[in-house]
Amino acid sequence: VLGHKRFTVLDPGPDDATHIERILEFTGGAIDQVVVTHTHQDHSPATVALKARTGCRVYGQLAPEGPAQDQTFSPDVEPVNGDLIVTEAGTLKALYTPGHASNHLCYLLLEQELLFSGDHIMQGSTVVINPPDGDMKAYLESLYDLLAESVRYIAPAHGFLMARPESVIDYLITHRLAREHKVVRVLKSLAPASLKDLTAKAYDDVPAAIHGVAARSALAHLLKLEADGRAAREGDIWRTTPDI
Repeated sequence: VLGHKRFTVLDPGPDDATHIERILEFTGGAIDQVVVTHTHQDHSPATVALKARTGCRVYGQLAPEGPAQDQTFSPDVEPVNGDLIVTEAGTLKALYTPGHASNHLCYLLLEQELLFSGDHIMQGSTVVINPPDGDMKAYLESLYDLLAESVRYIAPAHGFLMARPESVIDYLITHRLAREHKVVRVLKSLAPASLKDLTAKAYDDVPAAIHGVAARSALAHLLKLEADGRAAREGDIWRTTPDI
């Protein structure tokens, strides 16, 4: 919640009556605008109730297709990269950061150099990249783009305030590329291979119980390699390309 007398609510959360009433009580209902990073069910559904109760202006991008998306979200303004939103706490700069979700935006509070990272960067865990809406190539490119911004602190949607943003972003890029290198090594050794077999080898350092989730990440890496011309598939079978 940003502001002193007139408020901007960032990612109001799920459609939970108790939660919504707490937001209204805290702000006294003086909500001028709601700003949304993306439309997963834990981020945007409360917007409808806040709009109905306060008449606030809503910023965010429309939900893509998919059951995990909040199809009730109806923005008044769809910010694009670089757009500015004036709040009582300062100016928010919209930064288009697809990867975790195709409609994901981060918001940089310019005066304080404080980045509201939504689910693009989390504290204490890595971000789920789940195709088809999740895109590993776009995610990495978006991380590189953030390095060009003047940021002192990161305020993630999940976790605590994070200092040393360059180090945080560098770590995330390195972590993802290290996993990509492992996927490449496994692909070379097993190809042609199924996603299940590739996951079992490329994620042998994580418990087998979560290999179902790991398979989504593995697929995201393979799709990035395919986009880079480094992997190819025929049906559910993956193989290397000559230049890999």
